[in-house]
Amino acid sequence: MINIKENEKLNVMNHSCAHLLAQAVKHLYPDALFWVGPVIEDGFYYDIDLNGRTLTIDDLEPIEKEMKKLVKDGKRIYREELSREEALEKFKNDPYKIDLINNMSDDTVISCYTQGDFTDLCRGPHVDSLKELKNFKLLKVSGAYWKNDANNHMLQRIYGICFDTPEALAKHLQELEEAKERDHRKIGKDLGIFMTHDLVGKGLPMYLPNGYIIWEELENYIKNKEKKLGYKHVLTPPLGNVELYKTSGHWEHYQENMFPKMEVEGEEFVLRPMNCPHHMMIYANEIHSYRDLPIRIGEIARDCRFEASGALKGIERVRTFCQNDSHIFVTPEQIKSEFSQVVNLILDVYQELNITDYRFELSLRDKNDKVKYHPDDAMWDNAEDTLRKVLNDLGIEYVEKIGEAAFYGPKLDVQVKPAVGGEYTLSTCQLDFCLPAKFNLSYIAPDGSKKTPVVLHRAIFGSIDRFMAYYLEETKGILPLWLAPVQVNIIPVNNENHLAYAENLQTQLRDLNFRTNLDDREEKLGYRVRESVVKKIPLAVIIGQKEIENNLVSYRKYGSEETITVTIPEFIKFLEDLRASKK
Repeated sequence: MINIKENEKLNVMNHSCAHLLAQAVKHLYPDALFWVGPVIEDGFYYDIDLNGRTLTIDDLEPIEKEMKKLVKDGKRIYREELSREEALEKFKNDPYKIDLINNMSDDTVISCYTQGDFTDLCRGPHVDSLKELKNFKLLKVSGAYWKNDANNHMLQRIYGICFDTPEALAKHLQELEEAKERDHRKIGKDLGIFMTHDLVGKGLPMYLPNGYIIWEELENYIKNKEKKLGYKHVLTPPLGNVELYKTSGHWEHYQENMFPKMEVEGEEFVLRPMNCPHHMMIYANEIHSYRDLPIRIGEIARDCRFEASGALKGIERVRTFCQNDSHIFVTPEQIKSEFSQVVNLILDVYQELNITDYRFELSLRDKNDKVKYHPDDAMWDNAEDTLRKVLNDLGIEYVEKIGEAAFYGPKLDVQVKPAVGGEYTLSTCQLDFCLPAKFNLSYIAPDGSKKTPVVLHRAIFGSIDRFMAYYLEETKGILPLWLAPVQVNIIPVNNENHLAYAENLQTQLRDLNFRTNLDDREEKLGYRVRESVVKKIPLAVIIGQKEIENNLVSYRKYGSEETITVTIPEFIKFLEDLRASKK
């Protein structure tokens, strides 16, 4: 989908359309007051105070009707510059505009725009006439706290979009419908993958049996790859003493993203937001020689981070999640080879799982920020140059992002473009000279002296939760056989004559660790076949008299009307090959 903010023409049109929306709302609700109406990537919104009234999706139609009347009338839009005193006088009865004016710097040029009977404070720019705003659509309405502060009162936020042609609008609306079908929250509900409930807590998803099967397969998949590369897996607690995070520096640099501390028997604990401090302590538990390195510690680790409720989204953005985490302890001489191995592992996983739309970002420090970043220029220069050299040697294209590094070191982020919404980070690898020193970690060098190791923080899936959300949207929930919660749906034509054969087939497949369902309900065959499709089960096996008499299996692949008939051994071989291929 097009990014409205990055398209100059559409940016101006959508900003103007936000004012058109406000004018229509003012006509329908004369006591309405308006906070801000910015352009966003996928259109615009306006936050509105309706004196306690809550809007629903049904209220958007009459607002749209009023907007169309205003467009047809086609008033011109005029800009006016005001002094601070003039602006305060003009908007003296509007506390929201007064707040905006009072928070403007002394050198701000204050301006307003007028269209017919409506004037709004705005810096612009706008289109010349309302006639240019014919191709719009209001999309949704939600609540939004004033200034995004949960301590403030709730406003009504109306979202919309505007294009320059009816064809562009129709195309966008079609893409939105496609996005709805791909939304992992809808897929998760339809296929029984996960659930949330406010009684449990916002941002705390619970995985249902189908979801846990997918989770477990992903966990086993990545751990098996790691084991082949020499990773040793551990299990650490999901909380830690506050002193642990003060030692690591996270208490100073990351506390706003952590849950509040808890006091128990004179100690202060916090739910952990990341796993590196625990893994530092595991390394420190033994004396290490340079011959032991690299040491690759891996964990599927439960973490908790505070996210504002408005930012939460299904299992993509949550308050508790499991990282596919690892910390690799290396000598300086091993940085290049280990970093290269991590990058190759990322590429291997992406190729095998058919992830193709991604790009690499090298996140570096902002040298002028003396607060966020660990103050060691030589360390930063060395670390950043090392990662650049590895990426260049591997022939990987990347862009540099100044100011996006972690506080302790530069990092490589892999940004994926999902089928729904904007891109986000999936995989990451961070180089760290800082934490090992903070924890006084060491290894015995060949000359007998103590040296400080370097640590690579890396996550291939990022978190399993986010990866699952990404993969569900990429596949529309049509999962490959190895990930599907139910792989084979066995449907006897009727129970009286065909159930025993179907049960025997199910037993054979289960003995080979295939996940099967036996649909022996007293429903018509066509209904049960269609239901298998609705549940997106990869294979539907139909058992009738012909199959029993000839010891055969007839099956249909998801999305195909073709029925294929084979022997049971041939069917089992087909399943085993398909499961192993990950396709």
